Amino acid sequence: MASIARSALSFARPVKATNTNSLSFSPVRKGNAFLRMQPVPMRFAACCAAKKDTVDKVCEIVKKQLALADDTEVSGASKFSELGADSLDTVEIVMGLEEEFKISVEESSAQSIATVEDAAELIDKLVAEK
Repeated sequence: MASIARSALSFARPVKATNTNSLSFSPVRKGNAFLRMQPVPMRFAACCAAKKDTVDKVCEIVKKQLALADDTEVSGASKFSELGADSLDTVEIVMGLEEEFKISVEESSAQSIATVEDAAELIDKLVAEK
């Protein structure tokens, strides 16, 4: 079930779109009113994944900073807290990332990093802004 408010769409349950360029609807008749929907840009399908090599480098740095065993699996979805990192460890990880990628992470941005993917996305953004 979809509802329309101004130019936005909201869906009661997840919708899988097959066309990533636009979304269109067939004409609908409700009572005496005839509604025709125009194509709408896909605003809800945006995805901002970090580059794979950035994620891999972040994984290496996290493993090194936390002194994790070589067989410990660290991926983009890995949360620092689940890997045993406390707040000081997280600060040291951010410092290691700043040094490796030659960037500067603001404290407010650093506090929003919870996963390897979060860190990699932030790094990609900061490197692109350089």
